[in-house]
Amino acid sequence: MLPGPRQRGVTLIEVLVAMLVFGIGLLGVAGLLLLSARANHAAYLRTQVTFLAQGMADRMQANPVGVWNGDYNGVYPDTAAQDCAAGCTPHQLALHDRGRWSSQLATFLPPDAKADIACDSHGLAYVPSAEQRLLRPPFGGNCAMTITWTEQGVGAGASEAGDHAPQTFAWTFQP
Repeated sequence: MLPGPRQRGVTLIEVLVAMLVFGIGLLGVAGLLLLSARANHAAYLRTQVTFLAQGMADRMQANPVGVWNGDYNGVYPDTAAQDCAAGCTPHQLALHDRGRWSSQLATFLPPDAKADIACDSHGLAYVPSAEQRLLRPPFGGNCAMTITWTEQGVGAGASEAGDHAPQTFAWTFQP
């Protein structure tokens, strides 16, 4: 029997095509990993914002006199600082809380993060006098807290080029 015609180079072409398909698959996996990392970081930031907001609401609830006096109202981060190691007044406690929360905002959120707290007692049937506030009545009004920050490459219109998507956490609560 005579040997058949020999095929040369077909195996090399098959290997090159397989490498091309494998390379395209690896690019797809890398893209998914990048998207997953960005989504994970966005979820981390949103969790931090939620914890920070609840922490400040708890601090405000512990100092109703400071809330009644409007000591927590303002834009954060701010430069308020007060050492309460030896005790302090409700106003000083509010300054201490403002300084601690400002520090936490700067630590756990992107550098451009800003917050705003505005408590309103207008329209209440009863607003205690300054002397009555020392008896620590619960705050009868509402407080609005807004925290804004940007997330890189997340959100509508964000592209792979690194666009920044502004995010806002808005919460109305009664401390």
